[in-house]
Amino acid sequence: MDYREIITIESDKMGGKPCIRGLRITVYDVLDYLASGMTEAEILADFPDLTAADIRACLAFAARLKRSGSLNCKLSLDSDSRHMTLVISPS
Repeated sequence: MDYREIITIESDKMGGKPCIRGLRITVYDVLDYLASGMTEAEILADFPDLTAADIRACLAFAARLKRSGSLNCKLSLDSDSRHMTLVISPS
């Protein structure tokens, strides 16, 4: 998947954070929803402007940033093993 066709970065929108197709939904929002346990179907129901391809583009974008060393990701599992936390920060 070429996330560059879906993920946009505009300095005047959402503080220059990567967004989905120019919408005011950031990649980080979608990753946070997934990390909190929301399913793809739940995200799509809550945000009808999004598509399954948009969600995959967010994951591809994060993977590319991680591989390039431009992003620090930490995934942790709570002690009750029921909740995951994803922390994303620039390098």
